[in-house]
Parts: sequence; structure tokens; C-alpha cells
Amino acid sequence: MSQSRLLRAADYPRMPWKNGAGSTLEITRDAGDGLDGFGWRLSIADVGESGGFSAFTGYQRVITVLEGAGMRLEVDGHLSRDLTALDAFAFDGGSVVDCELLDGPIRDFNLIYSPQRYTARLQWLPIDGELKLFSAATTLLLFAADGEVAASLDDVAAGSLGRHDCLHLENQGQLAELKLAGTGTLCLIELTPR
Repeated sequence: MSQSRLLRAADYPRMPWKNGAGSTLEITRDAGDGLDGFGWRLSIADVGESGGFSAFTGYQRVITVLEGAGMRLEVDGHLSRDLTALDAFAFDGGSVVDCELLDGPIRDFNLIYSPQRYTARLQWLPIDGELKLFSAATTLLLFAADGEVAASLDDVAAGSLGRHDCLHLENQGQLAELKLAGTGTLCLIELTPR
């Protein structure tokens, strides 16, 4: 039996960064309070200036630029490629990370998860019409970068996502059919406990 919860961008709570240099809109998480105790967490951050990232030791991070020209990261002394819109980049959450903005402020999308507790898969999907996917992941998260896309799981309507909305689906780990219809760009995240 699957369960779904539609999360609207207007309702995301704002939380301070661990390093105090900015703030994050928290989309959803599996558990825990504040900035500790979660197994996975989704968030949006507004980055107004170049500088250091907060450390999340014991976690893996996948970051994607949503808005703005982009950024370049230095991770433990190694430079990343230029990261522009919808180009996901993964790194160890415990790394020393410095961000250089390419041309002004950006907004980014973050998945942080514990690789000891979860396996994770993240992919960006352009939707233009209909798309059908199958997944046996325990948790499915759909995040809309833009557009308007309706989703159903095993032929049960789960809601329509607008810009920066998120659909949180719990699936009990059986193979489920996910149907998407509309136009936009979605991030599909599949999480399964180890």
C-alpha cells in the first residue's frame, strides 16, 4: 500500500545553515530535528555570495543549481566543473567545500543522505507529455524545477506539482508504476533503506 504527500513550495520552513552564513528552505526529511538525526533530507538554498559550505560528516550530498548562472566548487582541494542549471554534482558531506559563484547569486537544490542507512538514486527528467516509470524504491521523491506535472502511483492520483513543489511517496518496496503527465522538469529521487 503506497502513501503520498504533496508538499507545496510556499509552505517550506526556513532554517539557518549549520555554518550560519545563510539559510535553507527545508522541503522534507525522513526523521530528526534541526540539522541532526535525519537519514535523508531535501532542501533549497539561496547562495548570495561565494564562500564555504557547511560540513555534514557521515553524509553524501548531491547538489544541483536551479536558478542563476552557476557555481564552481572546490572539494578537498579539487575543482569541480562549472555547475550550471540542472547539472547534478555529488560529493562527500564531510569534505571541505568552497563555492565560487560564476555570475551572481544562485538557488540550489540539495539531497543529503546517509550512505550507511540508504541507497539513493537521483535523476533529472524533462517531461513533455506522458512518461511512465517503474520503481521498487521504498521512498520516491519528485521535485518540480518548473512546469506543471500530474503524478499517479499505481493508477492512483497523487497530485499535481508546480514550480518547486515536491511529492513524497512511500511505497513499501514493491514494484510500483509511476505515471507523469504535463510539461516541466522533475527530479526523481529513489531511496531504499540498507
